[in-house]
Amino acid sequence: MTVGLHVIPSFFHLDDNYLSTAFKTFNTDFFPPWFIDLVQKSPDALVYFFVAAFYITWFCFLIGLFSQISCILMTACCYYFYALNCFHIGTLSWDILLVTLFLMCLTPYHGDYFSVDALRRGDVEAWRKPRPFFLQRLLQLQIASTFFFTGLYKITGDGNWMTGNPVYFLMNYPALGVTKHFLLKEWMAGHPQFCYVTGLLIVATELSMPFLLFIPNTRYAAIVLGFCWHVLLIMTLDVPAIFLFLFPAQLLLFIHPQKITDWIEARRSLNAKSPRAKIIYDGDCGFCRSSIRLLQVMDLWGKLEYITGPKGMAEMKLYDTDDKTYGGFFAFRRLVWLLPMLYPMIPVVYFPGSSILGPLVYRWVAHNRYLFPVFHTCTDGTCHR
Repeated sequence: MTVGLHVIPSFFHLDDNYLSTAFKTFNTDFFPPWFIDLVQKSPDALVYFFVAAFYITWFCFLIGLFSQISCILMTACCYYFYALNCFHIGTLSWDILLVTLFLMCLTPYHGDYFSVDALRRGDVEAWRKPRPFFLQRLLQLQIASTFFFTGLYKITGDGNWMTGNPVYFLMNYPALGVTKHFLLKEWMAGHPQFCYVTGLLIVATELSMPFLLFIPNTRYAAIVLGFCWHVLLIMTLDVPAIFLFLFPAQLLLFIHPQKITDWIEARRSLNAKSPRAKIIYDGDCGFCRSSIRLLQVMDLWGKLEYITGPKGMAEMKLYDTDDKTYGGFFAFRRLVWLLPMLYPMIPVVYFPGSSILGPLVYRWVAHNRYLFPVFHTCTDGTCHR
């Protein structure tokens, strides 16, 4: 999502940003001149090709389909646009984004529970799979270093926050587009002493954050502090959106993966001892068995109990914990509330007219299961009945 929020808006005005009619500047510190010269020879048709390629690979990366390949191709598109014109995107946030993407290109494993790759593999316990630790550690070091060096810069640069009062300056004399209008801005503008103390607290927080994040006893408090920090940052200053969408997500990487696995297992154990919704399906139908396998992959909390029903069932049945029975499309619509991976389908299954069109589509798929070779499970002819 962070990548899309950074790159896609620049496509809204291709003639100003990337096409031959655009005003362009080049970052020769990031790219060698020969590479920039090569990219500048691109015809407009090639620019449109890379735009289309970015949309496709970004969407595949977003849903976790062939994650590493889509990440590599998407990152290549990002580097192309950066070399084509850094006028709009040659910023700190863009550099941070490219570095982070480069790290993700190095690992062969991205797809865990929330990914189409997990469904494609039929990995029922995808949430147990260990994460690539080296990538996690590098991203931890990235955000810890960002906090530390921004704090260090504030006490070593000209007009620093120890001997000067930049907070007071920001409240009174900033350039247009630096600060936002917020509730206490006018009050702070008239209280330089408060601004000075605030500046000292900001420096102290940024210098101490790396230590607080790596010390186990203070880690969770530091994560909460970091979240609040970035929310306040985005509310008061006109900073890039990456500070809100990327850095807080990286703070969560300080939570040990085993803690998350233990939490999921505890939830599953609790649900296993409680009444669960029951899915009744045709166990003789290969298409149905494959569909149930996908539901088992998506059933993160273990909220469903799977029961083989009579041969030749026309539709799947769901018996909910409130003694209500759902069939076919309406069973699926109930499932979207039980399985987190199906949450994006909620607007689709409740779209006006879905109660009429949905059952028709479900019945057509049920009666034509053999037309879906992706499952490769109906070679015995049971799906033709």
